[in-house]
Amino acid sequence: MIRFLLSVCSVFALAMPSHAAVDIKEVTSESGLTAWLVEDHSIPFVALEIRFRGGASLDAPGKRGAINLMTGLLEEGAGDMDARAFARSTEALATSLGFDVSDDSLSVSARFLTENRAESIALLKAALLEPLFEEEAIERVREQVLSNIRSEAKDPNDIAGRAFDEIVFGDHPYATSLNGTEESVAALTRDDLLAAHRAVLARDRIYIGAVGDITPEELASVMDELLSALPETGAPMPPMAEVTIPGGVTVVPFQTPQAVALFGQKGITLEDPDYFTAILLNQVLGGGSFESRLMEEVREKRGLTYGVYSYLVPKDLAATYLGSVSSANDRIAEAIEVIRAEWAKAASEGVTKAELDDAKTYMTGAYPLRFDGNGPIAQIMVGMQMSGLPIDYIPTRNERVEAVSLEDVKRVAADLLDPEGLHFVVVGQPVGLETTPGN
Repeated sequence: MIRFLLSVCSVFALAMPSHAAVDIKEVTSESGLTAWLVEDHSIPFVALEIRFRGGASLDAPGKRGAINLMTGLLEEGAGDMDARAFARSTEALATSLGFDVSDDSLSVSARFLTENRAESIALLKAALLEPLFEEEAIERVREQVLSNIRSEAKDPNDIAGRAFDEIVFGDHPYATSLNGTEESVAALTRDDLLAAHRAVLARDRIYIGAVGDITPEELASVMDELLSALPETGAPMPPMAEVTIPGGVTVVPFQTPQAVALFGQKGITLEDPDYFTAILLNQVLGGGSFESRLMEEVREKRGLTYGVYSYLVPKDLAATYLGSVSSANDRIAEAIEVIRAEWAKAASEGVTKAELDDAKTYMTGAYPLRFDGNGPIAQIMVGMQMSGLPIDYIPTRNERVEAVSLEDVKRVAADLLDPEGLHFVVVGQPVGLETTPGN
């Protein structure tokens, strides 16, 4: 049965139409839930994606890590099934259920055959509404989380990320790891997990996408069966984060032959009309390809690193513009100097027409590759809903990219890029670098 499911997934990925042909319908259930659906009956298979806004940012004060631990327990037994029985049931049905959490959302991914839809939805309903949270399972998953926390405490990249978030976000939930600390996770009780469950899984923050062999009427029925019994409201959303990034350097001493640096400044929100322009600007500056300016100047010309990247991070409650680089301890200072210089150059001069054309070719050419199966399409649709994008966004997206002019990029570069406000957190034993006073 499982081999059959994998075969179905592969065929479905190949059979799925290109992004330009994706026909999204809005479906509303009797109880008022809304979903976006791409209906395709060529394969007897459905991908269902559900997302709850808020995620780990809804942790109660003093209970950091509760929502992450709770999410890890959603498939560890539900209803009248313990963890082993639940796993056997999903395997027998060739059903895939996945749960994940980020700072901004809790995601539920279900993949099932049409013939097993009712049984698969019943399993998922039990996981969402009747998780057991048995002590044995709690302790097992707790130890997994604690192991991750201990591992991250020894990873220079994770250390840099934590230090940077503390500087930027202050007392906002974004300032701390959603995993929590060893102390906070060790202290969590079953009651804390039940409270975390109520805080996140509520009807007032649901976004739904479905792709495959299901009609609008069938999907409406599934939504009500699965989700109508959830609490109407959950915990209040946190406030917007006040992004405070002072320019300068923070050094975190750490025994390692190669220093790691995370750098960043204030970013740009998804809702900003210049967001596409900023994406194109970043593709030229440090978007990850070997043709980016940072890669050319820091790696190719000077051999200071194997890789240097920059990326926009538009979270729900804050927007930052980040980057990362690693280099030998005696060369990281030079790498930082080059990065800041390239930041300043782009801010004052913008980009060339050839660079912009290449960035547009990459962005428009890479976009269809995201639509490589029913699961990814369902995820994209949910992301569109959460970002407030229109239902006809997919066929018009590349037109928006092509409409960006050279003058637009120059204007946004001047407004967005802040070389003096760029802050570097360096983890290692960097030569010639010290923490800037005040940081």
